[in-house]
Amino acid sequence: MEELVVIRDMCKVYNPGENEVRALDHVNLKIDRNEFVAIIGQSGSGKSTLMNMLGCLDVPTSGSYVLNGQDVSHLTDDELSDIRNREIGFIFQGFNLIPGLTALENVELPLIYRGVSKKERIRLSEIALKKVGLEKRMTHKPSEMSGGQQQRVAIARAIAQAPPVILADEPTGNLDSGSTAEIMEILKELHREGRTVILITHDNEIAARAKRMIRIMDGRIVADIVNDAVL
Repeated sequence: MEELVVIRDMCKVYNPGENEVRALDHVNLKIDRNEFVAIIGQSGSGKSTLMNMLGCLDVPTSGSYVLNGQDVSHLTDDELSDIRNREIGFIFQGFNLIPGLTALENVELPLIYRGVSKKERIRLSEIALKKVGLEKRMTHKPSEMSGGQQQRVAIARAIAQAPPVILADEPTGNLDSGSTAEIMEILKELHREGRTVILITHDNEIAARAKRMIRIMDGRIVADIVNDAVL
């Protein structure tokens, strides 16, 4: 398999010195293209810091991070922004939809920032919304949709321009069991289509649905398990 993510000896230290907090402590991690990986840990374990590194939202204190063949460890904020736009589709627990926009307009928004033409934006957004089963809800605003439907809009927004990496941070945290099952099935389908899906969670049951489960504790990876029962 081709390596997509390579992290070597990564540390993230806050308040260096006597009261320093080592959020990541010499982490080494490789994720291949088209893997479905869950990173699991409790609050304070370092999983959110690791997510920020994987998503190019922050840079490490030391160590390296190669994403899709490019070392992104020491890039500027603008360069990191370009990488995020090109390589990563984000799905967050809080949906982060704009209330005054329709589902279609919410999905379109990042494509505007990427300079995609209006005709192409609409085409890509419609395809993405159909993929998550919302072809009949494109003109609805967030307040007119359930939590599960709002999260599906957020997923459509993340996948509209087909980024190689889907980074999902507690994507089912605000959802009931039925909507959770729907969202997990969509993520699995994206994986079957060839996307690399990285799921951040504190929930063992959710993590168990991924093909590979990486457990982080006190800033270190303490387990890396392949679940052969998951197809």
